[in-house]
Amino acid sequence: MSEVLNSTALKVPLSRSKVFLSSICIRTGLVVPPNFNGTIDGSLFTFTGFRGIFDQAPKTFKGSKASLVEIPALNGQSVSYAVLQFPPNTLFPPHTRPDATGLLFLVDGSLEVGLIDTKNNLCTQKLQTGDLFIFPKGLVHYQYNSDPQLPATAIAAFGSASARAVTMPPAVFTTGIDDAILAKSFNTDVGTTEKIKAGLTSS
Repeated sequence: MSEVLNSTALKVPLSRSKVFLSSICIRTGLVVPPNFNGTIDGSLFTFTGFRGIFDQAPKTFKGSKASLVEIPALNGQSVSYAVLQFPPNTLFPPHTRPDATGLLFLVDGSLEVGLIDTKNNLCTQKLQTGDLFIFPKGLVHYQYNSDPQLPATAIAAFGSASARAVTMPPAVFTTGIDDAILAKSFNTDVGTTEKIKAGLTSS
């Protein structure tokens, strides 16, 4: 607490049991974006890229990010955000986020979610509107809207300004790994791996 108080030159006795800082602009943790020559005001901390995001429903799964790329002021803040839109019967395939834990909030609809823990146990849950689910950093996980008629919308918060997603199917089958290696790894034949590759590249 003393570090924060000193950095803001706030004159409050440290012996008090409660200190309220809600009305104070604390700039200790602000990392000014590179090559930024403007004025530090509200516009630096504002992102308008989600305006109109719900005006037209997507036909396939869509993830819209608000990360360091979109908001330079997130530099050093260890947080980012995404809006996930699931039309009926769509999914975010198995993927991992090596940089951040994710906290998903289901705004509308229902989702089947699952993650694989470090002992290869599959943990699944059927989420309803208003539910939250935690995806620990680095674990493979997925989200699936199995409803044939209704869409689902979720908001995801991440503990990193740059929360990369590594999607498993394309990472394994479309990055140039030899078909023979894939066939042996999955205990199948080359013809099957070629069909999987063809399906991924055409989707």
